[in-house]
Amino acid sequence: MKAVFSVVLLSLFIAAPAFATVVVSSPTNGETVGTTATYVATGTTATCSKGVASMGVYVDNDLVKVVDGNQLNASIPLTVGNHNTVVQEWDFCGDSTFTPIAVTVATQNGVYVTSPAPNSTVDLLANYVATATSTCSKGVASMGIYVNNILVYVVQGAELNTSLELPLGAQRTVVEEWDKCGGATYSIVNVTVASTGTKLSNLQANASWKSWGQLPPIYADCSPCAGLNWSLVHGVTSPSLSGNATQFNTSGTTPYGVVLWYNPVIGQFSTQGLPDDGHTLIPSLHNFTYSTDLYVTNVSVTQVLEFDVSMYMDGTGMFFGTQCNNLGGGEWDVLDNVTQHWASAGVPCKLVNGWNHLTLQFQRGSSNTLLYQSVTLNGVPYNINKTYAPFVVPASWYGITVNYQMDGNYNQSANTTYLDNLSLTYW
Repeated sequence: MKAVFSVVLLSLFIAAPAFATVVVSSPTNGETVGTTATYVATGTTATCSKGVASMGVYVDNDLVKVVDGNQLNASIPLTVGNHNTVVQEWDFCGDSTFTPIAVTVATQNGVYVTSPAPNSTVDLLANYVATATSTCSKGVASMGIYVNNILVYVVQGAELNTSLELPLGAQRTVVEEWDKCGGATYSIVNVTVASTGTKLSNLQANASWKSWGQLPPIYADCSPCAGLNWSLVHGVTSPSLSGNATQFNTSGTTPYGVVLWYNPVIGQFSTQGLPDDGHTLIPSLHNFTYSTDLYVTNVSVTQVLEFDVSMYMDGTGMFFGTQCNNLGGGEWDVLDNVTQHWASAGVPCKLVNGWNHLTLQFQRGSSNTLLYQSVTLNGVPYNINKTYAPFVVPASWYGITVNYQMDGNYNQSANTTYLDNLSLTYW
């Protein structure tokens, strides 16, 4: 029966049109992997207007995994030995295409890194994907990543998939596993970090932040606002990671009042010397990374913290609104620009008292659609991949801003947070 299936499967592959593609970023063809391999791939089609319907993974001609959509990120269990695997996409028009990936599953202790490749050039935000195997009967306890001899990330279990911000230039990184018998093995992954975009750094220290408040139930802009107070303090040395943090304070008597601070970085009123008077820079930009260190003084009174990038041009508004709904369910929400309502991103937000590190990735798509790509909080990455249409703004609006907002709780408890190393990278 398997031989017949192989022939049928092969015929399907041969019939696949050349104008569709499956790009597999993990694992690579011919790679040695552990007994669980992480498959990461994207499918595209140039002829089916309806797009890619689903993607799947075959192991030795057996279909073992299927997901809806054009993005695949799945852990596939494999037995020791050599395997012929295939990643395939099927579109809504009845066509399909595939990419074969041959892998070898090792028997010995080891750390198998599928991303990044050793001695490769990576972006500022580098994706690390690895698995580990061990002869210890109790298995692998945890895995971690060292950057220049400093342990910067640890995860429990034998699989690792995270994005790390790395310094520019040559970096020595090591991915290590620790088993439950006291043993450890590692793989050295030397990389060179090159920025694919332009990074605006230490934005929290800029003296030109503006602000306003909003009160329920209408949440119209106000300054001042009845029963809502706020302030900002620059140049904070403690708590601080850089020695130049900024303190944000809210208090008052009106429940659920919010305060938005914003910094126009490009275009009108630019605080970074980037007015873009010729209107050439902003229309060329499609990718944004918002990154910051966040100090929370009291998680129990922190209702919502919001982190945004807004983009305005040609009468079109793209407000990449992302909020940690800390006391309202502990999830990340994203803003639907058309309805101006928040929608759950379906991923958890777990703030801790003290320092948190946050990275958000956004993309402006075709027709100025907003793609919320991912959020990484305290080293744990989550894919969001939600797309929304833009909204209409006055034609005179032109610029990009970086925002931070604090929402009050049911009795507007006094609250203080700090931002440090706030940056926006764009390309």
